[in-house]
Amino acid sequence: MPHPPMQPGWIESAHHECALGAFRLESGECMDELKISYVIHGDLADTSRPVVLGLCAIGSTHHRLDFLIGRERAFDPDKVTIIVADAIGNGLSSSPSNSPKQPGRQFPRFTIRDMVESQMALLGHLGVHSLECVAGASMGGMQALQWGVSYPRFMRSIVALTPMAKTAPWAAAMNHAARLCLEAGSGGAQAWTAIMHIFAMRTPERFARDVPDATNVPGWIAQRAAWLSEQRGDPLDWIYQSWAYDAHDVGMTPGFDGDTERALQSIRARTLIGAPGLDLYNPVEAAEFAAGMIQDCTFLRLPSTSGHLAATDADAHSADFLNREIGRFLAR
Repeated sequence: MPHPPMQPGWIESAHHECALGAFRLESGECMDELKISYVIHGDLADTSRPVVLGLCAIGSTHHRLDFLIGRERAFDPDKVTIIVADAIGNGLSSSPSNSPKQPGRQFPRFTIRDMVESQMALLGHLGVHSLECVAGASMGGMQALQWGVSYPRFMRSIVALTPMAKTAPWAAAMNHAARLCLEAGSGGAQAWTAIMHIFAMRTPERFARDVPDATNVPGWIAQRAAWLSEQRGDPLDWIYQSWAYDAHDVGMTPGFDGDTERALQSIRARTLIGAPGLDLYNPVEAAEFAAGMIQDCTFLRLPSTSGHLAATDADAHSADFLNREIGRFLAR
């Protein structure tokens, strides 16, 4: 997938690609030619600077955390170096849509742990041997918690926003319904948009602010679907990432025998987990459960009625709050 058109608030930065060659997946299958796309904010050559790893959400790119990056923001490139990795399957890193040797449904299925292992391989290629922080929202937050389980001594801190350590049946149901829409043919894109951009991403209160007149709902969905089409995302890429999303459980990390609680208790990094009062995609209870299991964890209630959008720049008040509170957390 080519880079999507730049959006307001995105940071223009040089794109890099790391070729990692044949990559063995958790399933035992092999990805023939793994390439990981990434950007760097700051100066990686300055080894005195702490390094932060930023992770992206389902269907998103390295721009997902741009609202937290910048001078006077949580991650200031004048103080830290931020590497933001594109997750396997997002259309910029290796994906069904861009694999020359394993195109389309020939592409092997992957997991969130595979994403983490690919990111560790990227850091090795870049000569990064420790991290100040691993940060992400939604599926990025899920990856961040997996980082804490897989590599408990590699990072000093974790910031996981609207995460799940084990995918809730509700979230899997949302994804499955959305996949059915994408595979239904004509009209599927608008149905997918309704599920993922209304029912999953927003609360009724937030949607009423975005679309105050109920008679305008069909038009809003049509316009949103048209805008999403302009972003050049491939539906099969999203489907593959959603399979990884649905299957996730940190308890399935080798050595934990499916024990999600014990896996979370093994995290040694200082952790900040943030979630709003209501999230209709990743249930808030999942974030609260993870926070209760991690030894050194601060749970942050986001002051937002936007639902899953609380951890994005779509809620300006919550975005300001996150920049302030994450900055305080990292400074402690």
